[in-house]
Amino acid sequence: MGIGGKPHFRGQSLHTLDEKGRLRIPARFREVLQKHRSDALVVTMMDGYLVSYPTETWEKFEEKALELSQIQPQQREFVRFVISGAVECEFDRQGRILIPPILREEAGLEREVFLAGMLTNFEIWAKSNWDEQLKRSKANYRQIAEEIATHGL
Repeated sequence: MGIGGKPHFRGQSLHTLDEKGRLRIPARFREVLQKHRSDALVVTMMDGYLVSYPTETWEKFEEKALELSQIQPQQREFVRFVISGAVECEFDRQGRILIPPILREEAGLEREVFLAGMLTNFEIWAKSNWDEQLKRSKANYRQIAEEIATHGL
């Protein structure tokens, strides 16, 4: 069980998109969604990858986004990019979601995709982009760990 009594998305896994853009979500992630009483995901764009949220978590995200300025350009751009790009993806009988072409293109998804559990959501990366991100993360790990440690983790 996760923090606050809710299970969380953990772990990493390599998957394959089929020719129609369908992605099979691993059973351990589907189990988390069931605990959230969700039979769908909200998938949206981030900076070169996609993020998937249970619908109840996404709704909380949208509530916070409502507090952002409609006038301040950076906040408006964030809403334009992340909220307008969000799509609710329902599961089929095989535990797959269909990732729309525009989102696949935005994230550079082709055949191999990498899923990374991030507690309240999970990320969907093109395998090549994930490999590059992992290299950057490894290079900065010590500095990041020290910053986190000074803030009480």
